[in-house]
Amino acid sequence: MAELCLKVLDGNYKTLAVSRGEGEACIVFSQEYKEGDMILFEASQQGTHIWLQLDDALGKSLVYVTGMAAYQIPFGNKRINLSPKAFSGTKHLICAREAKDYEVAAYRNLAVNVCDQSEARNIFPHAQANVETRGEAVFAAQNAIDGVTVTSCHGEWPYGSWGINKQDDAEIKIDFGREVEADRIIMYTRADFPHDNWWKQVSFSFSDGSSFEWELQKKDNPHEIVFEQKRISWLKLHDMKKSDEPSQFPALTQIEVYGRM
Repeated sequence: MAELCLKVLDGNYKTLAVSRGEGEACIVFSQEYKEGDMILFEASQQGTHIWLQLDDALGKSLVYVTGMAAYQIPFGNKRINLSPKAFSGTKHLICAREAKDYEVAAYRNLAVNVCDQSEARNIFPHAQANVETRGEAVFAAQNAIDGVTVTSCHGEWPYGSWGINKQDDAEIKIDFGREVEADRIIMYTRADFPHDNWWKQVSFSFSDGSSFEWELQKKDNPHEIVFEQKRISWLKLHDMKKSDEPSQFPALTQIEVYGRM
């Protein structure tokens, strides 16, 4: 069992709170966060599956950690894609627990990570894109794997999405940090019509060298495709072809990738 360590640091890297434990660690942080504060997580064994909760309003995700991971507490416009309850107030519950073998092996959405940030390192799954509309948090790549599937609007939480800034060459990559077995993708494309356009076709490429094209329809409920099981470490969504409707704003609300370790 891995030794786990959680820390809350201020902007000068002074330790404000710390918890260590074998297989599990928790911090009840009874202060108001200030700009520059961060949460650090580390496990004694690299390549560890962890149930990680950085804030009780965010919830937890089963993540794969390959080294020390840092999460910068967001403020101002950097937090409007999160629940307004997240990181607010004077009492916060931060928890980490090493996952059981049966939890890791379960058939599940391998892409969800409520702890993701654009600058995240050593924690997976991780979303990264070659464009995010105007660099705004409400259009960041991390919104596509945060577990929130409301497609009816765009903007502040719970309407965050990955916005492509009208670029035809936009692409988003979901990195799993290790090989997984996947056989199903569910996509929630944003459906704030008539503000939004929609993609009539998208392409997926995978780390194993395979790829496919996927014909989509205009709708506000999820798209789903099942394919022959692939063993992959990442996938990429690209070559999205929008419809002939006048709007220039297609977007991705959520992508789910189902499979097992």
